[in-house]
Amino acid sequence: MSHFAVNWLAVILATVVSWGFGAGWYMLLARQWTAAIGKKPEDINKADYTPYLWSVLCLAIMAYFIALLTPLLTGSLSVTNGLIVGAHMWLGFIVTSMVLNHRYQGARWSLTLIDSGYLLAVLLIDGAIIGVFG
Repeated sequence: MSHFAVNWLAVILATVVSWGFGAGWYMLLARQWTAAIGKKPEDINKADYTPYLWSVLCLAIMAYFIALLTPLLTGSLSVTNGLIVGAHMWLGFIVTSMVLNHRYQGARWSLTLIDSGYLLAVLLIDGAIIGVFG
């Protein structure tokens, strides 16, 4: 197994599409999300681009690992297998980590639903795009 034997075009495309989806998701749910974190929309520093840079990096890493792990776990790359691996990674690691941390932090359930729903979509987008490129 080579850690670099992934389709990098698929990883980059999945990163771009999932980032674009996130922009739409959080614009649509901006009021609910800011309420869930205990802030008002005007409290968010829109001039700070650091979170956007981190999000691109994190989304690229997620897409890379979906591309790397899907054929290892399922035997081949396909849209179905990408979706299955994405959903399993979300259920096994993402949402469980969020619930664990958010409960200790006293975060609102609405924050967990908004953020974990977004990350489920990200992993499904990644799995589908990477599967298409097979």
